[in-house]
Amino acid sequence: MSYLNDVILGIIEGVTEFLPISSTGHLLLAQHWIGERSDTYNIVIQAGAILAVTLIYWKRITDLLLGWNDPENRDYLIKLTVAFLITAVLGLVVKKMGFELPETIQPVAWALVIGGIWMIVAERAAERLPDSAKITMTVAVAVGIAQIVAGVFPGTSRSGTTIFVAMLLGTSNRAAATEFAFLVGIPTMYAASAYEIAKTLTSDTGVSEDWTALGIAFVVSTITAFVSVKWLLGYIRSNRFTAFAIYRIIFGGLLLALLGMGVLA
Repeated sequence: MSYLNDVILGIIEGVTEFLPISSTGHLLLAQHWIGERSDTYNIVIQAGAILAVTLIYWKRITDLLLGWNDPENRDYLIKLTVAFLITAVLGLVVKKMGFELPETIQPVAWALVIGGIWMIVAERAAERLPDSAKITMTVAVAVGIAQIVAGVFPGTSRSGTTIFVAMLLGTSNRAAATEFAFLVGIPTMYAASAYEIAKTLTSDTGVSEDWTALGIAFVVSTITAFVSVKWLLGYIRSNRFTAFAIYRIIFGGLLLALLGMGVLA
């Protein structure tokens, strides 16, 4: 039964990590009933979802790396690097300062609702802009900062925050904004996972970690993320993000209602 719970958590993480609906909110609710997991567990199953995106974008990544002599590829790689470095540096600063909101249900629920409303407003604003797939340095810097904002405010959704920041600042093409946001997320989440694993292995907590359970959740997360991201990339070519925004508002409202009734605490 314990490992079945890990399968469930892996599915939830895989489906929700890259859809702009907040994996944190869904994992919090699931772990409320299934049982809380360690920070290492949550970070590593996120890495499973990142592995799935790496596989999906493998050709794009190798083309960028092997095509360094191409000015367009070089420019794109530089902007990816800038976004990642901003996230890495600010992330360390935030960690050192201990500035992080608690991952409890009420603030996450409000973040889901407010984020859903913001998504609707932001997409409508982006649609007024001329269609553009260009990634500017302004977009790269803003995406790097947006990743930190999403990390500090659980429930905002890293993918949703970065995609819409890119769209509002000029990369109005949904597919282009999504690709850049996902590609920046690859080194970011791998770095976060490596940091957490190293911290666990050098502390006493690593002894108590159930690595079999974590491995199961990681594999399931990878498979489900691969399927959900493939679907998302096809969906956004001809559809808005509005359905995800409405889902966020309904889900967040439901959580607030359950809190009000005392079903959740």
